Amino acid sequence: MFTLCQIIDMKKIPLNCPSCETPLEVTELSCTECETRISGKFSLPLLLQLPPDELEFILQFILTSGSLKKMAIEMEKSYPTVRNKLDDVIEKLTQIKNK
Repeated sequence: MFTLCQIIDMKKIPLNCPSCETPLEVTELSCTECETRISGKFSLPLLLQLPPDELEFILQFILTSGSLKKMAIEMEKSYPTVRNKLDDVIEKLTQIKNK
């Protein structure tokens, strides 16, 4: 299992087929220790379907205990800008969840 920090630093996982833009599914998971493989159709977790910049925003939100005021200071942005970004992320998560 990856931590959110590791996911943000990882190479971006492709979400859509580069040829036809259809959402991709995970079809195999494997253990690096014992080489066990599990095949099937697995959906990516909701948060992994967000782009890295929005994952970073969520991580910062959690690390500041949900304080948009603190986030605005750390990001050197205005409070309304940070609030609008949060609203955008919420909207995107809602759309992904309702697919």
